[in-house]
Amino acid sequence: MQNDILLISIQKSDPNALGVAANDRAVYYAVKRTMDIAIAFILLVLFSPVMLIVAALIFVYSPGPVFFVQERVGAKRQGYGQYSYWKKYNFRCYKFRTMKINADPSIHQAYVKALIENNLEQMTALQGAPTQPRKLVNDSRIIRPGKLLRKLSLDELPQLWNVLVGDMSLIGPRPAIPYEVDMYQPWHLRRLEAKPGLSGLQQVTARCVVDFDTQVQLDIDYVEKQSLWLDLIIMLRTPLAVFSTSGAY
Repeated sequence: MQNDILLISIQKSDPNALGVAANDRAVYYAVKRTMDIAIAFILLVLFSPVMLIVAALIFVYSPGPVFFVQERVGAKRQGYGQYSYWKKYNFRCYKFRTMKINADPSIHQAYVKALIENNLEQMTALQGAPTQPRKLVNDSRIIRPGKLLRKLSLDELPQLWNVLVGDMSLIGPRPAIPYEVDMYQPWHLRRLEAKPGLSGLQQVTARCVVDFDTQVQLDIDYVEKQSLWLDLIIMLRTPLAVFSTSGAY
């Protein structure tokens, strides 16, 4: 039960003030959801030609499904009187396929474990060489156009559909893989106290060049400080982070 429901306390001494705070947050989440629907729909229309080209590239170099569908961990906000809580749930996350069909996930699972434990020796062994990014870069499973798609974050475009249907938001912590969450320390779970996002504070600041604990702390900073203003800042900084390709692999 502790892993399924993540309680968020609102510390106010006045019960009436507590109700106001809860209502203020409800307005924020309602406006945020409206923005998600409107912007995701517009971006899906605008990027549809690019998505068709990407799909064709994938099929030419690696005939088979162009989409990669993976179970990810998300959270949905639920109200309970004057309080709210985040209920953990799994959903189907969509990406363009950048790997060979039926690629073995065991090497990624091992790398995630080493990353969470900050085991540099094991990460180097799995990479085959020391690397600055805290990500599995030297991966033989990736198809020829896959590296470019990842570097430009084009493989993430299908997640606009996840945003449109409400599994994700435009801004929030990146959705985690279930086996990653199973390895979390208790404090890591705080990054699940928000709907997962297509982009986030960690993505526009450090991306994958810092250790896992720092990545999680950036997500927690977003959870604690999130507002429409912060969402807009991250949204405006996202294209710059994508086009600069700094920290992207």
